[in-house]
Amino acid sequence: MRSDNTPITLDLFADQAPSTPGQTERIGQQAFVLRGFALPWLERLLPDLEAVLRAAPFRQMVTPGGFTMSVALSSCGALGWTTDRSGYRYTSRDPQSGQPWPDMPAVFRELAQAAARAANFEHFEPDACLINRYVPGARMSLHQDKNERSLTAPIVSISLGLPAVFQFGGFERSDKSLRVPLFHGDIVVWGGVDRLRYHGVLPLKDGAHPQLGAQRINLTFRTAG
Repeated sequence: MRSDNTPITLDLFADQAPSTPGQTERIGQQAFVLRGFALPWLERLLPDLEAVLRAAPFRQMVTPGGFTMSVALSSCGALGWTTDRSGYRYTSRDPQSGQPWPDMPAVFRELAQAAARAANFEHFEPDACLINRYVPGARMSLHQDKNERSLTAPIVSISLGLPAVFQFGGFERSDKSLRVPLFHGDIVVWGGVDRLRYHGVLPLKDGAHPQLGAQRINLTFRTAG
């Protein structure tokens, strides 16, 4: 893997075929796409994902501005992310059930840490895993991940199911965004100088994944507390 700070000018498009597992693509000075990195882990990961979602089912959350998000959310770990009329924040309990969020499965943590190490981020200790469900037409607008107490840890984002177009922008919302196709098993890791870049997901296209059906599930790991 390259470790220099050469700027990245490559633009990637969603109509390309999935990349060969094991390939690493650099999309920023300290931002990488690890192609197919999660695939060998899925036999262990998917049953644990189902168990987490039984305990904390997906729900449509409302933004402080009163808009219902098109992406359904859940969480696991010591902290979970939530939004409502009072703002964006992390909580130790699921506001829907009043119970603590489900524990983060060991395989989740191990995979997130392995991906972080592959992107040159050692000693990653995630305490929050956000689980997002996209159906065709759902999207995530450009935003920064800045509700975490410490911004020194990276973000690790795992894609499952239908392909999506990930937008990786600059430090202002108006900056031009790189368009990066993400496929089942791909992982994006960004941190360091790239930690506060704006990012999002374009509307999901119609389709059916052979394992997960007409949806994309995204697991995003952070050190929130």
